[in-house]
Amino acid sequence: METRQSQVLAGLLGVCVGDALGVPVEFTTREERLRSPVTSMQGYGTYNQPPGTWSDDSSLTFCLAESLCQGFSLDAIAQSFCRWHDQDYWTPHGTVFDIGMTTAAALRRLRWDHVSPLESGGRDERSNGNGSLMRILPMAFYYQSLEFPDLIRRVHQVSSITHAHLRSQMSCGIYISIAIQLLERDDPEPAYFKGIQKIQELYNQPPYTSQLDQFTRVFNGKIAQLSMEKIKSGSYVVHTLEAALWCFLTSTSYSQSVLKAVNLGSDTDTTAAVTGGLAGLYYGVEQIPQEWHDQIARKDNIVDLAQRLASAIASENLTKDK
Repeated sequence: METRQSQVLAGLLGVCVGDALGVPVEFTTREERLRSPVTSMQGYGTYNQPPGTWSDDSSLTFCLAESLCQGFSLDAIAQSFCRWHDQDYWTPHGTVFDIGMTTAAALRRLRWDHVSPLESGGRDERSNGNGSLMRILPMAFYYQSLEFPDLIRRVHQVSSITHAHLRSQMSCGIYISIAIQLLERDDPEPAYFKGIQKIQELYNQPPYTSQLDQFTRVFNGKIAQLSMEKIKSGSYVVHTLEAALWCFLTSTSYSQSVLKAVNLGSDTDTTAAVTGGLAGLYYGVEQIPQEWHDQIARKDNIVDLAQRLASAIASENLTKDK
């Protein structure tokens, strides 16, 4: 039986290892990846970083996880994101080398305009990149501390720090709903079906109904039946959600899931990070290839973070039970 700590570590490492596999080949085409598929942890490439280097996907995931160790505070989470950008906090090698435009704009509003975290995120149609989905996984670990609607409301708030459009919020909500089922030890397909069914109970009402047509392929339960040619792997949040679900549901191991994600090309690190979060939860740390997570930058710090977050979650659950 998995412990809470091992589940947290599996999720965090799942995101991070997928991210690191994708960093060296980010922005390469699917055709390039089909000709020369990634099969192992590589280095250099797109950002000239050593093997095991993770990007903003993992940095912001770790910032969120660390903030949650002190309880839920949207201000603290937002300030942690700013600290990453301004002070290179939770970076693999002491420097920020990748940031999305929507995230950068939101952090400028937080720092320079001193707006609230609930007002900082982009709300227009073009602000639907995958920058909040890529970091949202730690919210799933609080599923036993909060009622489901309350947890999803907080998920929406965390997304809104940078990505406040309903579509981005809902993408995060769908992902977390499925992740919760994996934490409940459902197999991939039942987790997917139960996750989308549960979240639809919230989203089948205004204001979310205005966006439901954007999630038709996710909500019809047939995402795994699509061919690779129908899966897009750019930075649009719905495409990333679809691609991650497709990679996870059509694979039978952690490594197969994340390599499939990387080899879709384009936004390789984020597709693999979002896929890796689900695959890590399901397959566990022991199924992430040892040679991969041994190469991960700051692995000891990540293990320590997982321990601290697991302890914080346990304390919250104990408080709830009293």
